[in-house]
Amino acid sequence: MAEKRGSSDYILEVQGLSKSFGGTKALQDVELHIRKGEVHALVGENGAGKSTLMKSIIGLHKFDSGTITFEGNPYKVNGPAEAIKRGITMIHQELNPEPHLTVAENIFLHNEDTKGIFLKKDATNKRAEKILKEFDFDISPTHLVGDLTLAQAQMIEIMKAVSCDAKLVIMDEPTSSLDNEETERLFQTIRQLKEKGVSVVYISHRMEEIFNICDTVSVFRDGRFIDCKPISQVTEESLISMMVGREVKNVFPKTECEIGDVVFKVEGLTGKGFRDISFEVRRGEILGLTGLAGAGRSETMRAIFGLDPLEAGHIYLDGKEIVNKNPRQAIENGIAMVNEDRRQYGLCLYRSISENISLPNLPVHQKGLLLNKKREKEENKEYANLLTVKAASLDQDAINLSGGNQQKVVLAKWLMTKPKVLILDEPTRGVDVGAKSEIHSLMCSFAAQGMAVILISSELPEVMAMSDRLLVYHEGRINGELFREDIVSGQITQEHVLAKEFGN
Repeated sequence: MAEKRGSSDYILEVQGLSKSFGGTKALQDVELHIRKGEVHALVGENGAGKSTLMKSIIGLHKFDSGTITFEGNPYKVNGPAEAIKRGITMIHQELNPEPHLTVAENIFLHNEDTKGIFLKKDATNKRAEKILKEFDFDISPTHLVGDLTLAQAQMIEIMKAVSCDAKLVIMDEPTSSLDNEETERLFQTIRQLKEKGVSVVYISHRMEEIFNICDTVSVFRDGRFIDCKPISQVTEESLISMMVGREVKNVFPKTECEIGDVVFKVEGLTGKGFRDISFEVRRGEILGLTGLAGAGRSETMRAIFGLDPLEAGHIYLDGKEIVNKNPRQAIENGIAMVNEDRRQYGLCLYRSISENISLPNLPVHQKGLLLNKKREKEENKEYANLLTVKAASLDQDAINLSGGNQQKVVLAKWLMTKPKVLILDEPTRGVDVGAKSEIHSLMCSFAAQGMAVILISSELPEVMAMSDRLLVYHEGRINGELFREDIVSGQITQEHVLAKEFGN
């Protein structure tokens, strides 16, 4: 355990804090001690209580018992606005930008330049230009946030959090949508905050980030505080063991599958954000796609799935040319896609697990004009069990599931369509290490069944470990093709892949 508590070295101290939702104990007598000017990692599986604790600190949740001390004084606030005034701000995992406001208006929301009741737009835009330049973020302060990509919106949320001169910044999965270049830019910002004496609570499932940027780590499991140690005193293996309460031998359990004939092929695809894209995928193969944010990976897949229009090119499935003008056509043609933003595009959060699994599969469950409820229930249960979805029942709303289980529900609904090609866009974004390992195992089982799998990932360790072949995107084009045997042998390293991502 860390040394004596109650020291003036600590900017934030949490003691004996508990919080329940109905009969569920989300937090049980937890503690947390954050030093001034340190980067403190908070780790644990989904549902461990990390986000609940942080939301209690900023006043989104009212805790049942316990005490919080901030800068040596008793601390309790009635909401995020009060927390910001006290010097604590938070970047949420579930982004909450205002899409109809500009970049500048989002960055300085509740912190605007005003003259009486009027907003001084020019002054606000100039302030925004300054912080955009500091982040080397090439976008206009008058650009509407609703027109940004997920990664760009995440960067705006980060800027918003650090722009209010906070003394403690809480970052909940801040890099989940960022590429390697943007992640390094964020790390530079964190180092600058640290130099100014600002404390950072860093919540992440990405082990390499924790060991890269953090000084101290606190581990939570099942709503309880487990331990707090300097990062120098833990290994990745020991940290994972503390998080899950068991040994996880392999986060990337790649199994070799028999790779068959070409099942999916594209030629000369051109659209918004990509041009002249050609590749093929074989049965049983996992084809990885990587590149910087905006390089064209997701944009290509969206067009293939019929979400965005194609300007040119051809798509072939089993040797026959197909056209996907919309997702329904893509599904009918045997293509399924797990979108990178499961909460916005993958799930109806306030619908049950069963309803979510059924949505793209309603025609399968129809009996004349009516739904065959018995068949629907049986098949939904079968697929939920197949993907080991952990829930009280299939009637539970999707919003109440952990990130890993939400992702399994998304996978279940698409697997029920029995696709020949499965596109996975950031499939382990925001899920814990245990669920990540399960999803990787499922990926291999899909390939073993003869499915052609396309994996898009910003995490180089993931995409390099799980792919049979890897395509690297740069500025809308494919800038390299790498093979598993060269990665496994060490001839191709992360540095080689990064160089290709930057156009070398």
